[in-house]
Amino acid sequence: MRNLIYIFIGGGLGSVLRFLISNYTQKVWNVNSFPMGTFVVNIIGCFLIGVLTSYFIKVDNSLKFLFITGFCGGFTTFSTFSAENLSLWQSGNYSILLIYIALSVLVGLLAVYLGLQLVKN
Repeated sequence: MRNLIYIFIGGGLGSVLRFLISNYTQKVWNVNSFPMGTFVVNIIGCFLIGVLTSYFIKVDNSLKFLFITGFCGGFTTFSTFSAENLSLWQSGNYSILLIYIALSVLVGLLAVYLGLQLVKN
């Protein structure tokens, strides 16, 4: 139960920080229609999940649920997606890596499109 509470708190903090950083970055660094705020948040999240995962491999405790699953998950799921892809790359699962990337992007776009169409009609 404690781990769920850590995930809940971390996820909320990560989501709020994602909103603040993304909005601020987009206002300050608006490059045409490029979603710079989301891009910056995703790159920061990838860096953070790398640092935190490296640390918590050495020190296994339940705070990993607060920081990795909760905070990074609330901040950006792209960080988890990237960490999973790196793991597939490092383990030599190249075909699964390519399938995962392609399906995630293509099916994700399709799901958004279908969701928009469903509500629009």
